[in-house]
Amino acid sequence: MSTPKRPPVQIKPISAMYMVFAGIVYAIALKYFVFPSGIILTGTEGIAVSIAYYFEKTSIFILLYAVFQISLITFAYKKISRGFAIRSAIVVSTVVVLLLVLPEMAFADPAPQNERITLVLFGGIIAGFAKAIAFKNRGSTGDEDIIAAHYAVKYLRPVGSIAIIAGMVSTAFGLLLQYLKVADFPALVNTLMYTSLYIFVSAQTLNAMYHKFKITMLVVIDEDPEKIGNAIRKVSPHRTYTVQSDIDGRLNKQLKMVRTIITREELPKVLESVRATSPDAFYYHHDVEGVSRKFYITPIG
Repeated sequence: MSTPKRPPVQIKPISAMYMVFAGIVYAIALKYFVFPSGIILTGTEGIAVSIAYYFEKTSIFILLYAVFQISLITFAYKKISRGFAIRSAIVVSTVVVLLLVLPEMAFADPAPQNERITLVLFGGIIAGFAKAIAFKNRGSTGDEDIIAAHYAVKYLRPVGSIAIIAGMVSTAFGLLLQYLKVADFPALVNTLMYTSLYIFVSAQTLNAMYHKFKITMLVVIDEDPEKIGNAIRKVSPHRTYTVQSDIDGRLNKQLKMVRTIITREELPKVLESVRATSPDAFYYHHDVEGVSRKFYITPIG
């Protein structure tokens, strides 16, 4: 018997537009903030930009960036999903094209004693924003974000945390090349500090905006636990819940405490469903850590 063909992936025009927008924002971050500041990116981007700095040719970065992303998008196609890979390819293609055509402009003086920190901070915020846009629309900006998407599902870790790990390897490589070129230890430390700041800011921006892998416990206190449970499962049918008896100490009335563990991404819609079902229900929620890996999170792609 022949293997059945998988149906073609349908990318909605609005999704493609978000991917192009993410690519535009990320290209701006690279062109006008990262490159002028001389910091080292994370993952294979960091390797590519370090080699480009060494030879003082941006074209080398664009070439290596494209080659690395092709291999990573192929990985995403096989290990994550075809839709995720195609959306990521749209972002990467947009970045490559814009790096080739964007005009040269200077927004700040990159010298360490002047406005380098401004470039680093804005570059980190803009890059993190671009990554969040891509992730929220089931794509990525490529590179370590693809690996982050794969391992975030497996280990239930925020995607921005993976970027920090990837940044350690690329930063070490970049600093080695810089030392071989200039042999200036103070300049090396300066680059390390600014690179660390960029990685932290971009990762925090991403984690602050993208909540798919942040896990929270929602507790709802009401007289009818079945009604609350149905409200939860109406929005997130793959979730379960527990029920615990409780007593209102002031009114001496029997109540039920319904608990469920969901992602921060699911939380707004679940709360909306609970409020619509039982407007008088009392609820609260808080983030939790150490959740079993068996906890199900819908795939990114």
